[in-house]
Amino acid sequence: MTQSGTQSGRVAFGKMEEVLFGVSAAEAIAAQARELGANRVFLMVSGTLNRTTDEIAKIRAALGNRCAGVFDQMPPHTPRQAVIAAAEQAREAGADLIVTVGGGSITDAAKTVQLCLANDIRTAEALDAYRPVKGPDGVVAPPPCNAPTVRQISVPTTLSAGEFSGIAGVTDERTRIKELFRHPMMIPRTVILDPAITVHTPEWLFLSTGIRAVDHCVEGICSAEANPFADAQALRGLTLLTQGLAKVKADPKDLQARLDCQIGSWLSMAPIASGVPMGASHGIGYVLGAVFDIPHGHTSCIMLPSVMRWNKAFNADRQALVATAMGHPGEDAGDVLDAFIAGLGMPRSLSAVSVGADAFTRISEQAMGTPWIPRNPRPIAGPEQVREILTLAA
Repeated sequence: MTQSGTQSGRVAFGKMEEVLFGVSAAEAIAAQARELGANRVFLMVSGTLNRTTDEIAKIRAALGNRCAGVFDQMPPHTPRQAVIAAAEQAREAGADLIVTVGGGSITDAAKTVQLCLANDIRTAEALDAYRPVKGPDGVVAPPPCNAPTVRQISVPTTLSAGEFSGIAGVTDERTRIKELFRHPMMIPRTVILDPAITVHTPEWLFLSTGIRAVDHCVEGICSAEANPFADAQALRGLTLLTQGLAKVKADPKDLQARLDCQIGSWLSMAPIASGVPMGASHGIGYVLGAVFDIPHGHTSCIMLPSVMRWNKAFNADRQALVATAMGHPGEDAGDVLDAFIAGLGMPRSLSAVSVGADAFTRISEQAMGTPWIPRNPRPIAGPEQVREILTLAA
């Protein structure tokens, strides 16, 4: 029941139980396993981290006999076949807890593995039956299925913040479309923010996924459906992220700056968690990632300033909040973002990632099918308006 003339909304607190920050990943994972009584811990980790550093070895040593297996073969954008392979390995290991150490593709894969284990999903095609469905009230929810019971602990090494969501993005190789799977129990039980483990993350990946988190903050703040709960966290997250990213760029060994980025990334998810939709930057970014294999961090670097400029006539007051949170009150938010992204050395145009105007029709049409384009603050009636944004970003 809403009161006439007042804003209404709903903030849903998910099934995550705790976030640990500024702690050692290996020690925290081992402590979590002991507390939960998990004896068959299945690790899903970055292959690079596993093969070129001792971080995964330290985790395995801390777990001891509790470690039941390691999967380190997840490609970017979480393809279905790799998810099925990971699920089969977890099933064979008798996993009673999944721990991820890596970026968003690994995090999303493990969420989907939870769904596979609970529902005996053994083929890529079988995932078709678990796509979310829209109910009579218009709310998108999982179809009737078994809830995941093997929970997940995530140690992120990038800043995309997918570990704070009960939604997983998985690419269907048949169509090269990234689909969203969701269930309230897919969200990790625990997230461990260890800034030291992120030192191994390539600079371009850490900084660009930081802009992905900035994109969460900015599109949340600028949404026509923004709310005070989301604003409070997204505005603080935006400040932490932009100050922290600049410091990490200047000094990659600055662990406090890395932790500030991680906490900013966490706060960036408040809009999504409280029902505030993302906009065209996310909608177009999904297509660029799935079709052209462009990392999502880079899609935000390229698209966000142009989306802001295209939207400005409809939400200039909200965009002013963004510029102020970034330390540039009174300036144009699109320009402030563009200059900040340039200062980090990130790509800022579609041409910089070899996407030309010949692809604009396909991108525009496919973007219309994403969840975010229909809820962009400036209404997007059809592909031709998506093309206008792409032209600004060319």
